[in-house]
Amino acid sequence: MATQALQAVDHKLLAAGEWVETGEWGEVKSPYDGTVVGRVALGDAALVDRCAIAARAAFESGDFPQHERAAVLDRAAELVGEQIDELALTIAAEAGKPLKTAEAEAGRCVDTLTFSAVEARKLTGGTVPMEASSPGAGKVGVMLCVPYGVVGAISPFNFPLNLVAHKLGPAIAAGNAVVLKPAGQTPISALKLAAILLEAGLPQGWLSVVPGPGSEVGNSIVEHELTGALSFTGSAKVGWGIRSRVPHKKVNLELGSNAPLIVHSDGDWETAADKAKLHAFSHAGQSCISIQRILVHEDVADAFTERLVANLGELRVGDPLDPETDVGPLISPGDRDRVKQWVDEAVAGGAELLAGGTLVDEGRCLAAARGQGLVRGGLRSGGDDRPLRGLRRGAAARQRLQVRPPGRRLYPRHGSRPRGGRDPGVRRRPDQRGPHLPRRPDALRRRQRLGQHPGGPRLRRARADRGALRHPAGITRGGGRLSLPRKPSRSWIVAGGSGRVS
Repeated sequence: MATQALQAVDHKLLAAGEWVETGEWGEVKSPYDGTVVGRVALGDAALVDRCAIAARAAFESGDFPQHERAAVLDRAAELVGEQIDELALTIAAEAGKPLKTAEAEAGRCVDTLTFSAVEARKLTGGTVPMEASSPGAGKVGVMLCVPYGVVGAISPFNFPLNLVAHKLGPAIAAGNAVVLKPAGQTPISALKLAAILLEAGLPQGWLSVVPGPGSEVGNSIVEHELTGALSFTGSAKVGWGIRSRVPHKKVNLELGSNAPLIVHSDGDWETAADKAKLHAFSHAGQSCISIQRILVHEDVADAFTERLVANLGELRVGDPLDPETDVGPLISPGDRDRVKQWVDEAVAGGAELLAGGTLVDEGRCLAAARGQGLVRGGLRSGGDDRPLRGLRRGAAARQRLQVRPPGRRLYPRHGSRPRGGRDPGVRRRPDQRGPHLPRRPDALRRRQRLGQHPGGPRLRRARADRGALRHPAGITRGGGRLSLPRKPSRSWIVAGGSGRVS
């Protein structure tokens, strides 16, 4: 049983370096049992405007030089290290993250601030070889790194301390003032980190933390004329929407992913099965880097599945404040019920449930689910990260894939492969084995608009709908070439990702 609890208190927000009560409060509830773990003052658009103006004034004052920024971040890292237990308890209480995992996040926050302090001391510019051109003879060109001024930041619920540090540390190191909106479910950790930064010597006005609804506070930060750069972590839909609304601003996005685990017959499948237990279900799978699909060679599929299912039986699901808990609740009852519904739909459609998928601990948590089998329809993703993993046997994989010789691409069946036997808009190196090289950019864009190029919207949707499999070997950042083994196996086990087993 849990031996400690977070005392529920009221938390003022930080506006232009001052702790403020706005008269409007938002309750922060435990995802585990719904108890109130605290209240936070809520801001609005007018308060965001005040904070942005103060941040710009602080930036223009120029009284926070590089060495002082590094010293503040170093001191903040020390203070976080001294308060790891308290910060971990806060994370566990408001995010439902198991205490052992929350302690690891607090430790990573120390590293994030330390690395930011290091970078603050390393910020340099560069020189331009002007004499490379005859008109530049006798001249020297100098480049300087300059801050944007005011950075608007929006952080998610799943790492309520360290991802806030990801926003604040680098921005302060580079000399920017910050206006931050923390996630509505987990604002207390952000406010405590802000208090630590002030204690470490952060000047007044350089940081504001404004909890509140995204429709008002978030939009105001994004659209405010004084925020020169934005940093957002969250769903792809919201992130790309932000970028499209403010194309004139620098926008950094850290969005969701679809992370596969690929296990070949000659790989260390035992270690893979052991690691998958943690990396698929840590924080109930609510992580952008959690395992969401598993691709296993049929020669080791049965042994891998048996070992993985046995590992899942060792996971302890329940109270996040219990030091022995491995998997806590999802962030809200609505998310829990949605994932449970997906499990039930998969079973009703013909999937076999191998482990978990039931409500445990008086219905507060969902046991880690693992299933296998073919279900009618395509893979359905929940958008955000969800703790559901499934296996599909080799026959289903063969129906959905056509495996090609080395140096060629893999396509899902049913017409998503472009006509002509090759990808429009790409060409090969002379040796026919190197990465795909793009043709002229205008030709690529034209084919993307027509939906004929693999990067085009229609084919991207087709791959998402039909569960396209891509082998990891030889993938490059640019061309996306897929290189298979010389004698590729035609039978795979395909695991459904963070959505419904299909």
